[in-house]
Amino acid sequence: MKKVLLLSLLLLVVTFSAMSMTIDEALQLLPDNSDVMIAYNAGGKAQLEEVIQAFEDALGVTPSFDDTDEGAYMALSIAPDNKDLVNKLSQCYYTLGDVFLRDGKAAARVFDKGRLWGLKSLRMNPKFATEEKRHDFIAAVNQETDVAAIYWTYANWARKDEFDKLWAIARNDPPKLLALAERSLAVDKTYIAYGPYRSLAAFWGGLPPLPLTKFGQNLPRTLSYICPVIDEPQYCSECIDCPIDPDYNAYFENRLIFAQYYLMEKSLWNEAARVLQSIIDDPIGDRYPLYNALDQQLARQLLDRLNKHR
Repeated sequence: MKKVLLLSLLLLVVTFSAMSMTIDEALQLLPDNSDVMIAYNAGGKAQLEEVIQAFEDALGVTPSFDDTDEGAYMALSIAPDNKDLVNKLSQCYYTLGDVFLRDGKAAARVFDKGRLWGLKSLRMNPKFATEEKRHDFIAAVNQETDVAAIYWTYANWARKDEFDKLWAIARNDPPKLLALAERSLAVDKTYIAYGPYRSLAAFWGGLPPLPLTKFGQNLPRTLSYICPVIDEPQYCSECIDCPIDPDYNAYFENRLIFAQYYLMEKSLWNEAARVLQSIIDDPIGDRYPLYNALDQQLARQLLDRLNKHR
């Protein structure tokens, strides 16, 4: 009986090893300058977790690694050639939290892991690390050129802070987040289907409405950043070249940000419903299968919420 049990265990180990995702397989799901190419379902979540495991194995993360300790991330010895894997790992953690977890302590923990991997990538650049030590974080960000490191550090950090906005303000996070978002726009405005514009629009629209403070909600700024990626001449008449890309509607989150962080914040319920319905009605397509599917679900949830105000 013991031999049978031992043989069964060995078969399980062999089967698991055979099913483990390779680095090449993981990289195929993360084309450069793209969302993770997985489906919005339980199978997609399982794939994403396999990708994370493959990247962490490749970067030398062991079972004893303390993923709550910033120092543990910084102490990892990672070859410069693997910096892109660090960026992709930060992106994967963001995607796991943003798409499949959304709320609660588990999501906050995942976003913090993504933030720490982003910081690890930034500090792998000796110029960043030196500038940060010599001056401060913002000065280091303002000379950084790795848009993926900048963008995903911001994305994870901003989502983590959403769970306690007032404490984040008290901790003086907003200036650092703004520096990251503005720098990503300066380095590559096209990254992730013009993601830096969405980052800045959501940043200013998502802040608490605190009068007479620098880092309070600012809806005119929200509009100024989202106008380049939507076609809304009624609201964007001051934007000379809007939208800046003929495929402005292909990435649903552009319109979702406009509806959620501008129209709904202005209590323009009918206008927000119009934009949200356009997201629901459009085909998801093959270019952005994960986020367009998510955004359709979020659009339905927002539409249900705002219908109470109409």
